Amino acid sequence: MTIKPDFSLEKALPSPVAGIDEAGRGPWAGPVAAAACILDIEIIDQDILSQLNDSKKLTKAKREQLFEFLTYPGQEGVSYGIGEASPQEIDQFNILQATFLAMKRAVEALPTVPQSLLIDGNQDPKLGTPTQMVVKGDSKSLSIAAASIIAKVYRDEVMERLAEEYPGYGWESNAGYGTRVHQEGLAQHGVTAHHRQSYKPVMKCLTQVA
Repeated sequence: MTIKPDFSLEKALPSPVAGIDEAGRGPWAGPVAAAACILDIEIIDQDILSQLNDSKKLTKAKREQLFEFLTYPGQEGVSYGIGEASPQEIDQFNILQATFLAMKRAVEALPTVPQSLLIDGNQDPKLGTPTQMVVKGDSKSLSIAAASIIAKVYRDEVMERLAEEYPGYGWESNAGYGTRVHQEGLAQHGVTAHHRQSYKPVMKCLTQVA
């Protein structure tokens, strides 16, 4: 039986409830991104609502289609905010703290102040709003699922733009993860300003150059 996210977690909390998820903790390059999303299930298109799921379970085309709907200016029933932390902030604070920073910025970017937060994972970023952590939340909560789609597509688009400026690393397809193409790019072209220098494979490349 396929289990899909629903709105039961949101209904149990003071509203409005923002779902939060991140994208890009593992890549060697690019920012870590987070999205916060508030859904009004009384207003939002029910057909779209039924399509929301963990972004990893959706095709790229479906993610992009849902992203367009969720982020369309003036879209009824959807409020969202996006935040990111740069590779330099990741190197300075570590990836966990940089992810928390991106989440904080996403919540601050919301046009509506949430009364409750549902956050994917098991580590509380302590954002100053009552928070419930939800392991595999993008498969359980519609708000977190929506946030996972927004964060993923937003970050993929950032990496696609960076790939045009820095060709040879395959960022347009690997989103900065350590694929063979990315490894070969590092060997041939070296480390860019968008690489996370605290990550061991990048650090190793810098050491070899030095």
